[in-house]
Amino acid sequence: MGADELILLEDDAFAGGDSWSTAHALAAAIRKIGTYDLILCGRQAADWNAGQTGSGIAQLLGLPCVTVARKIEITDGKARIERVTGNGYETVEVALPAVITVSNEIGQARYPKIQNIRIANKVQPVVWKPADIGIEPSGSGAKGRRLTLQKLFQPVVEGTCEIMAGETTEEMAENLALTLRKAKIL
Repeated sequence: MGADELILLEDDAFAGGDSWSTAHALAAAIRKIGTYDLILCGRQAADWNAGQTGSGIAQLLGLPCVTVARKIEITDGKARIERVTGNGYETVEVALPAVITVSNEIGQARYPKIQNIRIANKVQPVVWKPADIGIEPSGSGAKGRRLTLQKLFQPVVEGTCEIMAGETTEEMAENLALTLRKAKIL
């Protein structure tokens, strides 16, 4: 898909980590790689669903971070990002280098050409262990956890709806205003 190199952090010491230990290892690897303009991360992982690793990488590298991007445009050393919010989106701009976490709204990856797939199949990943990126095995993976998962659940969200009675639109609006005043919302 166009990557120049594949670097894989692979060691039993990396297993079972939390957002912190994962961000710690990835930030160390990014420091070792050296120069970068943009670090892209997923929105969240499928394990704890915390969505903290990208922000942790940004904190550890001292970079700005924009989360939940649905669109990114790079111009003149800046990124203009549309980020998803609870009721739509907002547009922000950040100087590069930066960390951006992307949401699934950003779109599907383009399918690579068959010749690029064949080339990619021949690429051997560079494998780094904790010592290769300058961290202790005791500070990564399960041993480097700073979080303890107490409970993972999907909250129950309940809502109620009250239909305003009235013969006319004006009467319904008056009943709504009275109801809101009684509830001390107005």
